[in-house]
Amino acid sequence: MTRLISPLLGSAFGLALLAGPALAQPKPDPDWPCVQRKIATLSPGQFWTGPDIAAAGDWGSDNDAAVLAQKIASRRTDLSQVDPLLDAFAGKFGTDKDAKDKALTRVYAGVFEVINGERDKVVGGIARYAQGQRRMAERIRDEADKVSQTKDAPSATDATELPKDQTDLETKFAWDRRIFQERSQSLTYVCEVPQLLEQRLGEIARMIQTHL
Repeated sequence: MTRLISPLLGSAFGLALLAGPALAQPKPDPDWPCVQRKIATLSPGQFWTGPDIAAAGDWGSDNDAAVLAQKIASRRTDLSQVDPLLDAFAGKFGTDKDAKDKALTRVYAGVFEVINGERDKVVGGIARYAQGQRRMAERIRDEADKVSQTKDAPSATDATELPKDQTDLETKFAWDRRIFQERSQSLTYVCEVPQLLEQRLGEIARMIQTHL
């Protein structure tokens, strides 16, 4: 009996570890499965050393700044396009440096809000993803138990006691295990997204500040 159960249970428990290396280590947040350290929230000052953001005014009330902020915050806009867009925007203010600096500061405030909002959604999605993986790992362990029990049951003498859908159970177990493994591999890439967004935000902040 032990020889039959152990491989299946070992496989199922092993799947739990595939949810992400961080699951194998104690973490402050049990729903954070990524190797990358979780940073729950960002603040504008982490990337900005320019003029006071609050003093620059509401970025949403400045249509030109808002349009530019949303455009350069979008990952559809390649970073190589950002400097030319900033050049054109800054050029509208001529020699009025104070107006230009405040407008560019509003652009940064908009970029921060857009990218940080996207990042918050990704971080929340990762937590939900990890919770789903944990539930699936538990289900796979249960399925492994059931498969082991049916294989370990006494032979033909107790055939009436055996589940009629044993083949279906084994198929479901194999399918769930495959899905779990594929989702675990996808999670590795998803975990990189918050950091990539932070890098983009930092790079755009740097570009804006060179135009002040």
